Amino acid sequence: MSIVTPRQPLNAKPAPAAGDDRPVLVRRIGAADAINEITRLLHRAYRPQVEMGLAPLAGRQGDDITADRAAHSECWLATIPREPAAPIPGTTEPVPAAWGPERVVGVILFEEVEQATFPPFFLKPHVAHFAQFGVDPDVQGLGIGRLLLDKVESRARENGAVELACSMAEPDRKLFDFYARRGFRLIEHWQWPYTNYRSCIISKALT
Repeated sequence: MSIVTPRQPLNAKPAPAAGDDRPVLVRRIGAADAINEITRLLHRAYRPQVEMGLAPLAGRQGDDITADRAAHSECWLATIPREPAAPIPGTTEPVPAAWGPERVVGVILFEEVEQATFPPFFLKPHVAHFAQFGVDPDVQGLGIGRLLLDKVESRARENGAVELACSMAEPDRKLFDFYARRGFRLIEHWQWPYTNYRSCIISKALT
């Protein structure tokens, strides 16, 4: 695991339950992590796509699928210390004690294994891939997503990959621009059996 500090303090913009300079911890998921907290985060992070009429799996999956996907990948979390008596983000509900002292603010899956057929580019021996990338809307824009992408880039290099790829919803042009600024390019298109849109398979060369 590694402890890192975002490029801006967490209070750089109004953000409930993120009002100080707490460091961000990037680590593998553990047995004590609350799956339902991760599911809630994903639903919030993918809400803009859902509001576009898209049906991303991460934006609608239940806790059972969240747990299964974490079990069939390297699941990396970004966390910050939780504020005492803080509500669940986006609600007035109190945080369950079982959620522990850390707040999950980001998640990413590296080299997920699933039953659906993969796009051809994912199957190339020199290509690594990531999925289910989401950051809590309360702290987006503060560098937490960059930290998670840095982690999977590092893991890809450690595994000998020279390309890092992912799948993203083609209609989400804002997201495509986000990846393009980070060196990703379009490789091919793909239709997953569980989405209602065509996906872009994009990749970044690891130098």
